[in-house]
Amino acid sequence: MFENIMFRPWRIIYLQQEKETGCILCSIAKSENDAKNLVLMRSKYCLIMLNRYPYNIGHLMVVPYQHLSNMGDLQEGEMIDIIKTVILSIDNLKAVFNPQGFNLGVNIGKAAGVGIDNHIHFHIVPRWEGDTNFMPVISDIRVLGEALEDTFRRLKGVFL
Repeated sequence: MFENIMFRPWRIIYLQQEKETGCILCSIAKSENDAKNLVLMRSKYCLIMLNRYPYNIGHLMVVPYQHLSNMGDLQEGEMIDIIKTVILSIDNLKAVFNPQGFNLGVNIGKAAGVGIDNHIHFHIVPRWEGDTNFMPVISDIRVLGEALEDTFRRLKGVFL
C-alpha cells in the first residue's frame, strides 16, 4: 500500500511557516539570534552559518553582509575577509569532522541552480569517500547521520 513513499513528517513545519518577503540572507545578517539562524561566527564583512538544507553533515555557507548578486561588486577588503573565512571554515571542519575532502561552490543565477537568488554566498561541503548513496539519485532526499542542532553545537565551540 505504501510502496515508494518516504514519510518526512518534519517537512510540514517548513511548509506551514510564513514565507519571508525580501532576502532571507539579509534578514539573517541583521538578526541578533545567531543560534536560531545557525550562525556560527561573524567577521567584519561576512558570517558563517550552517546550511539549513545541507548536502552533507557540516555543510556551511559563508554569506557577505552586503546584498550583492555579482561577485565583481565586492570590495577588496570584503573579498579578502570572505576567502579567509572560507579557509577558517575548512580548518574548523577538518578539526571537528575529519573529512577527506571538500566541495566549494558559488551558484550565480537561476540557471546555475541558485536557491537564494541575488545574494551571493559560498558553500563549503565536507566530503568523505563513500558518502554518496542512492537516495539523492532516485529521489529528492538526503540522508544525514546527525541532526542540524547537534552539528551546530559541535561546530559553535571552534568558531570563537
